[in-house]
Amino acid sequence: MKTRRISRRFGTVILMALALCMMTVTAFATGEDAEVVIPFYQTAWSLLPPVVAIALALITKEVYSSLFIGILAGGLMYSGFNFEGTINHVFVDGMIAQLSDSWNVGILIFLVVLGAMVILMNRAGGSAAFGRWAADHIKTRVGAQIATMALGCLIFIDDYFNCLTVGSVMRPLTDKHNISRSKLAYLIDATAAPVCIIAPISSWAAAVSGFVDGTDGLTLFIKSIPYNFYALLTLVMVLTLAIMNFDFGPMKKAEAESHTAEESEKEVYASLTGADPAPEDKISAKGTVAHLVLPIVVLIVCCVIGMIYTGGFFDGANFVDAFAGSDASVGLVFGSVVALVLTLIYYLATRVLTFRECMTAIPEGFKSMVPAILILTFAWTLKAMTDSLGAADYVAGLVESSAGNLIVLLPAIVFLVGCFLAFATGTSWGTFGILIPIVVSVFGGNMDNTLMIVSISACMAGAVCGDHCSPISDTTIMASAGAQCEHISHVNTQLPYAILAAGISLVCYLLTGVFFALNIPTIIMLPVGIVLTVAILFGIKTVTAKK
Repeated sequence: MKTRRISRRFGTVILMALALCMMTVTAFATGEDAEVVIPFYQTAWSLLPPVVAIALALITKEVYSSLFIGILAGGLMYSGFNFEGTINHVFVDGMIAQLSDSWNVGILIFLVVLGAMVILMNRAGGSAAFGRWAADHIKTRVGAQIATMALGCLIFIDDYFNCLTVGSVMRPLTDKHNISRSKLAYLIDATAAPVCIIAPISSWAAAVSGFVDGTDGLTLFIKSIPYNFYALLTLVMVLTLAIMNFDFGPMKKAEAESHTAEESEKEVYASLTGADPAPEDKISAKGTVAHLVLPIVVLIVCCVIGMIYTGGFFDGANFVDAFAGSDASVGLVFGSVVALVLTLIYYLATRVLTFRECMTAIPEGFKSMVPAILILTFAWTLKAMTDSLGAADYVAGLVESSAGNLIVLLPAIVFLVGCFLAFATGTSWGTFGILIPIVVSVFGGNMDNTLMIVSISACMAGAVCGDHCSPISDTTIMASAGAQCEHISHVNTQLPYAILAAGISLVCYLLTGVFFALNIPTIIMLPVGIVLTVAILFGIKTVTAKK
């Protein structure tokens, strides 16, 4: 307890000192006629704001102030430490601009609607009924983890949708088997982006295809699937850990104290949201499993229809082209709103909830999503600060300069750069947009070049890996929200698993480049990676068991 207090005080002192230093600097850098110079543009210093935010979040275990200080640092660097310029850049060019962006607004609406549906399903008794059904059919912790992973793999349309849906459905089951909220968040996160990035019909496939100019993006995406080592090996790791029924690192401690951790995380999450999800006296006794399953099925169907609608499916485009050209943000809004209306009609028709109870659940769902919305807003603003400093161009220049002389090592280099860029910016799609066009131009868009396909896969794998490790990643935030787990707890417990999968993936990309140079079939690296992953996990289990 004493150590924890010292750590908190130390973190508070750091935050206050940084804030004081920044305020002191800006106090002496005001003036309407001051010329703004950006000496940090397209330099390594442009990556400082996200590094500051991530470091503070990991040290202090507090994400809101850490993100804001990172944003403030970016604003100061952009404005040349001018007070008025900093305020304008942070709030006008940053926060207000991000909250005015149509894509971001669509995601926020989708979150609010999904939060309302979760509260409705809880109060209708659907979640409780599913928990009772699952208790009769899934009787072990191993079964609960595999069931969570299976559901995550089935919902491959979109990672946001995956995180929140899997969390709301499987939370009662994992709670019953004393699986910690941290482990549930990992299971959700490890089967959200990794599944979406290897599913040809998903919002991620559409995004990747859109970043490939002058080439059949969807065909290239499908060819790259066997080489997406991080995504595939992460799924192998999740399944192996579940079957072996063991954990290591911070996750092992969280699981050993699962009952205590579960209660404390519930209290922390409730204190952050101020929400009362579904007290026992508000849960309908008439609810059945259908009151959970049917709304979820309707939501999936409606979201798919919404996405292909935005892609022009009903105007004559085929299904694949419509999905590749869809606007996922708008499509998810259309689908979720229609699903919410149909769910309300269904609950009223079956009389599990009254009209008043349905309406009061909607603002409760909004409140339950406040932490995720706040963190997302800060994360988007921090990305805007990083973009304004030219961080993307700086990293792109590094990759282009190293591509010519180290062509065989390019997959490994792209993977590492993708990891770092996604970790620093908190965005996978932004990383795709930067690196994929560079890789395509290096190889001239030659679809028959295996090394280009492997390098494209390395870009996607690195982006997902950095996304997993970063506390400012939107997918990581959504996984915490779906599991109702304290965000930093999820980041800390997931980090060793993500790093292990990343290390094995890096070895696979290095060997793939060597195999390509030696004319050895590169496709054999996937089974090699799977065997290596299982062997390393078995070794870790043996060593930890002896200790």
